[in-house]
Amino acid sequence: MPSPKDDRSPAMDNALGSIPPGSGQDKVEAHAGNAGELHQDVAGKQTSPSAYLTDNFGHRISDNQNSLKAGERGPALLEDFILREKIFHFDHERIPERIVHARGSGAHGVFECTQAIPELTKASIFQEAGKTCPVFVRFSTVAGGAGSVDTPRDVRGFAVKFYTETGNWDLVGNNIPVFFIQDAIKFPDLVHSVKMEADRGYPQAASAHDTFWDFVSLMPESLHMIMWAMSDRAIPRSFRMMEGFGVHTFRFVNESGEGKFVKFHWRPVLGMESLVWDEAVKIAGADPDFHRRDLFEAIAGGGFPAWDLGVQVFDEEWAAGQPYDVLDATKLIPEEEIPLQVVGRLTLDRNVDNFFAETEQVAFLPSNVIPGIDFTNDPLLQGRLFSYLDTQKSRLGTTNFHQIPINAPKCPFHNFQRDGMMQTLVPTGRANYEPNSLAQAGEDAGPRACPDTGFASFPENAERNDPAEKLRIRAELFADHYSQAALFYHSQTENEQAHIASAIVFELSKVALAHVRLRVVAHLRNIDEDLARRVAEGLAIDVPEKAKAARAPIQMKPSDALSIQKKALDTLQGRKIGILFAEGSDKAAIDSLKKDIESAGGTAFLVAPKVGGIPVKGGTLEADGQLAGSPSVIFDAVASILMPEAAEKLATQGAAVQWFMDAYGHCKTIAHCPGTQVILDKAGVQKDEGVIPVSDFLKRGASRNWGREPKVRDLA
Repeated sequence: MPSPKDDRSPAMDNALGSIPPGSGQDKVEAHAGNAGELHQDVAGKQTSPSAYLTDNFGHRISDNQNSLKAGERGPALLEDFILREKIFHFDHERIPERIVHARGSGAHGVFECTQAIPELTKASIFQEAGKTCPVFVRFSTVAGGAGSVDTPRDVRGFAVKFYTETGNWDLVGNNIPVFFIQDAIKFPDLVHSVKMEADRGYPQAASAHDTFWDFVSLMPESLHMIMWAMSDRAIPRSFRMMEGFGVHTFRFVNESGEGKFVKFHWRPVLGMESLVWDEAVKIAGADPDFHRRDLFEAIAGGGFPAWDLGVQVFDEEWAAGQPYDVLDATKLIPEEEIPLQVVGRLTLDRNVDNFFAETEQVAFLPSNVIPGIDFTNDPLLQGRLFSYLDTQKSRLGTTNFHQIPINAPKCPFHNFQRDGMMQTLVPTGRANYEPNSLAQAGEDAGPRACPDTGFASFPENAERNDPAEKLRIRAELFADHYSQAALFYHSQTENEQAHIASAIVFELSKVALAHVRLRVVAHLRNIDEDLARRVAEGLAIDVPEKAKAARAPIQMKPSDALSIQKKALDTLQGRKIGILFAEGSDKAAIDSLKKDIESAGGTAFLVAPKVGGIPVKGGTLEADGQLAGSPSVIFDAVASILMPEAAEKLATQGAAVQWFMDAYGHCKTIAHCPGTQVILDKAGVQKDEGVIPVSDFLKRGASRNWGREPKVRDLA
């Protein structure tokens, strides 16, 4: 009886990866016996495999299509170690996902110091302008699981791993500079409240439910963060167009041992952009991977995302004179008080080779700092220093997670830690303890501490309490929960304030507990009376009595730096423009518009009723996406070049009408040819500063027309 191999056709052999006899590839050199080995370079990246498929121990596999059986129709045999290993590995492919920040996207890049600051810090990366180090960055949502979507209303993680010559530095932050809570002991309660409700397992990746707002209404310290989370900051257009923050107050320490407080800010070179809520919801259905795809395609296309690193540096004397406590993670420092000093630039220039090996297995630790950067007594930060190390062991299964290539430092490391699950290093010599005197016997005594250049904690924390006192208490200034929430709200434009009010109305409309809704509005009265009134009207409830403040709020001067719209850049750089065309469209006009967009740093994406070669004036043209599968929500602005006959036909199709209706409703620029007017009329598009002839597109660009908003949606 012929074997299963004999029954295959040559085409099947090729499809299954078999090596055709006589091809020259069926012979391998018999050197070193490593024909089946999967080689790794020094960074752990897998290089080209050899010609033969093997198991994990190098045994060549003769048949990868059939399990071993006792006869043609007999039972599978227990001795089939190839089947056993393959299924065993498959059964264990998934590791526990992160409890928060589970859905992430990562990329490699480089950080360059653009301004040396040795007078502030001895951190190696900041000693010389032009000095660089490799980095890995992971962006993420917070509340949703790994299988959730990219565009919910949520905080975004912004974590950066610097592989410096003095060790790894992990700056683990968010796209919002403050946080919900002041003390890490409340973090499990916060996360439990915002996650899926315990009895029903939903909603996923959403804060619009009873338990979250119940927690918020009882924890007024969270209200500053709530203002940010209900603002457009929580629905960014792209990872490339959002800010990042270290959140906490850290310390810089220079060579003289002098310390100053520091806060870290990432500023996107492309400027900030956000979505509108209706747009975010529709994108979730049109492209659940919208942010992940955007980041990957930008890097693959050479449009490398970049951020400037700015620092706010100040001393303890200045901090002591402020009406808030700089160690309170629910507070920020207005840039008008301490301007940003830009000291470096981060550029992402390489996508990951393997999502699991890099993005999923990367382990960030706030405790990873280098000499020149130190901690403060921020009680939220102190808890994070403990928590992250513990969670990485839980997720990655071993204390040796630092040996995984994405986590390993790129500088030498030496210590006496040995063994443990999944140990991949092979230490030599007898010395696995210190001190030892093995050197006197001519043996390797192992590494020793380095008092001169090693990490030494900052010795004078003037903000600490008497170390003899053990107190479960918070500093007095931590009790002001409303002043900075009001600062943020009053710093927004009029329609940004309307977005915040509308977001709160939407979220609270999903809350079934009436007393929770009332309690939240009572807190809002301490932030802004008009905001409280607008939310109450949106919920059709009476404005309740004002909540009692633990500490009377103060009036702070608004800060334009806190508004997305006040800082918006009028640019096409990094923006994606959808161009609608159909049969008969003018190819020369399309090519010219596409060239202009790309010359300005944008990306042109051609949309048509069908993909493939479409006959147009001047030849044929292939679409990048089909109309029904490329809704306008995935673009920053739209344009159309249509002949009247094609436009009349498209005006009968819901996808085309909705394409323009959504772009108009989301306040986007619509650049159109005369032939498109029939579709615009059907979509209810009215002429304004953002509805323009296609010839004027470059003058207008991709900026949103926020003046249109009152005409297209009701806001609180």
